[in-house]
Amino acid sequence: MMKVTAIFGHPTRAEEFEKYSKDTHLPLAAQMRGIARIEFTKFVAGPDGGKAASHRMAELYFTSPAQLEQTLGSPEEKATVADLPKFATGGVTVVIGSVEG
Repeated sequence: MMKVTAIFGHPTRAEEFEKYSKDTHLPLAAQMRGIARIEFTKFVAGPDGGKAASHRMAELYFTSPAQLEQTLGSPEEKATVADLPKFATGGVTVVIGSVEG
């Protein structure tokens, strides 16, 4: 199984980030085909009560490298990526990995 992880930094306006993400970005991302599972995480304060290092994380799982490649090359994926600068004012780091265990 393969996974794409998008880690979002703290946005300049968290409320606007959440609204845009929910109302615009996620419906756009939902048009991508071939995703086996998707998870969203909103980070909370750390064990010491300090601010989390990041704001949110999205994890998209794919059954195979071929499925990942097909989805990442699609027009829907390109539109989803092009939408990121419109709301991810805290930056976003995207990593791709192979799930083990």
